Amino acid sequence: MSQPSAQPEFLPPEALRLVDGQYADRPHLRPILDAVLAALPPLGPVTIEARQTLVSLVTPRRTFALVQPTTKNRVDLGLRLEDPAPGPRLLPAKNLGAATARIALTGPAELDAEALGWLRLAYEQNTAPAPPRRQPAPRPKPEPTPLTVVIETLGLPGRIFCAGPDAPRFQNVHLALRSTSKDRVGLTVPGHPWRATEPVPGDARSARWEVEVTVLRGPDSLDFGGPFVRGDRTDRHLGIAWGDVSADGTFRLIRGSKLKLADVDPALVAEAMRPGSRLVARIRYTDAEGQLIRPADLTWWAVRP
Repeated sequence: MSQPSAQPEFLPPEALRLVDGQYADRPHLRPILDAVLAALPPLGPVTIEARQTLVSLVTPRRTFALVQPTTKNRVDLGLRLEDPAPGPRLLPAKNLGAATARIALTGPAELDAEALGWLRLAYEQNTAPAPPRRQPAPRPKPEPTPLTVVIETLGLPGRIFCAGPDAPRFQNVHLALRSTSKDRVGLTVPGHPWRATEPVPGDARSARWEVEVTVLRGPDSLDFGGPFVRGDRTDRHLGIAWGDVSADGTFRLIRGSKLKLADVDPALVAEAMRPGSRLVARIRYTDAEGQLIRPADLTWWAVRP
């Protein structure tokens, strides 16, 4: 229960009940609490909060003192002081809430000028606003660096494709990049948010795409971004989709390949990021006899100007 200290002698019934309970078996110590409460008005605004075992004294900012009948012969005046220096009167505070020091009082007369001076100092230190914390200067955010990636695809699977005796047969197979880019030619892929960008017929001798990605240098790894990059941070990749181009011009997905940027040697990426250089990915789907290579043969290297 709490009450402003404009009239500290008038506490609400519930607060009085708690205070009476604190001093029920030590009534001779009650005048010490009364003396402390009587000394509050000259300090300034104070809220008195009565609890089960003590009374808290609170400035508009926070608690600055506590009054607790610790033994049957002593009341502790706990004080929240900054860097208190222990002395004959100012003792270390233990298990006394927010207090950092205490003054032991056995009678109201011991609340003398020295004790009142410590009480006022505690009030002043806990009324003034806390000094602003010095925030460390924010680290500059790393700027993304552009990286050109060239994808060369060899041994395409053919225009007609069937994965097995019981699998469906596709008649108009194309390969394309998975992308959210709207700046390049692309086909809608039903049921997917991305587009099949720059599709190439599956019976072409080869396919080649050149894309721009961005590279961010993290504390312990590289991260990649851009409309052609897919996957979460641990699985960043470029995607090649196989699909059957329908009569309505949509791209019906058959399967796909991941070209994992996250697995490329960072030293190779750094070399490819030099001015004029490129990171090349070469992927081969079939061998010299036209048989599918599983998994597809993928190699990475950097090309200098």
